[in-house]
Amino acid sequence: MIDEEITLKKLEVFLAFMRLHSLARVSEEVGQSTVSVHRALHSLEEGLRCPLFRREGRNLAPLPAAFVFARHVQRAVAETEEGIRQARELAGVEGRRLKIGSLYSLTLRCIPQLLMGLKLRRPELQVDLTLGSNQELQQGLEEGRLDAIVIGLQAPLDEARADARFLNVPLFEDEVRLAAPLGSPYAGRDHVDLRDLRGEKFITLGSGFVTAHSFDHAFQQAGYVPETVLRVSDIFSLINLVAGGMGYSLLPGRVAGFSSRIDLIPLDARYASRQAITLLLSTARERDPNLLALAAECRMYGVKREALPG
Repeated sequence: MIDEEITLKKLEVFLAFMRLHSLARVSEEVGQSTVSVHRALHSLEEGLRCPLFRREGRNLAPLPAAFVFARHVQRAVAETEEGIRQARELAGVEGRRLKIGSLYSLTLRCIPQLLMGLKLRRPELQVDLTLGSNQELQQGLEEGRLDAIVIGLQAPLDEARADARFLNVPLFEDEVRLAAPLGSPYAGRDHVDLRDLRGEKFITLGSGFVTAHSFDHAFQQAGYVPETVLRVSDIFSLINLVAGGMGYSLLPGRVAGFSSRIDLIPLDARYASRQAITLLLSTARERDPNLLALAAECRMYGVKREALPG
């Protein structure tokens, strides 16, 4: 039986002393007082029921038993650390692989910049990127299939309704606009009144996407239900259908770079709808170094974006 006085923490202190040969230096390295370090070494001797050191003035000198014990302790601590690493990696915590979910509409600028920054912070990290709707990504996060997701939430965020299971790290807000084919009657306007489009046909994304929610929200503000002729499952098809003259839609400003064949025209302020692009991760894992690095990169992205003119 291993005596209860022998703990991994004391073994780590013991190995630090065998390497540094100084109570003061060990104290600095492990963040404990010299009295606590001395007490840990003394209690380790009591647990072993044999001496490991002899006093030499104010310091301790290792006995032959300490060197023999250190060789075995080194292997035991190394094996324990490796076991912890493998267990955490298998559980998806602090591994060398991070599973991130994102919206398709964020893959033009936001996600590439985040991933490049993350790789600079954590060069050894491998990233799996999953694209989907808000609903799919949130389900993946809740079920543990994803470690973090970058999604859009209807702005302004309601703190009272925030899910305590998840930590929110805001990146930026995006304005929803009217998406029209080039040369439409609304081209060149500073803004459009959605009530002027009452007789037009619309295309939108299916339920589960934040942009579908923004679409419904804007028309609720306008006071009518638009004629929706088609619902699609990805934003690229929607952009191409609008460009081809199949109908109008409401899309966030961030998709402007995906196509030069559509106009994105601001809505009248009465029907404004905004999306908060946000990183979500489990509060139970907020101290995971990989997720801390991702959160830091998201905050940096938000600061840089706010600094841009306009």
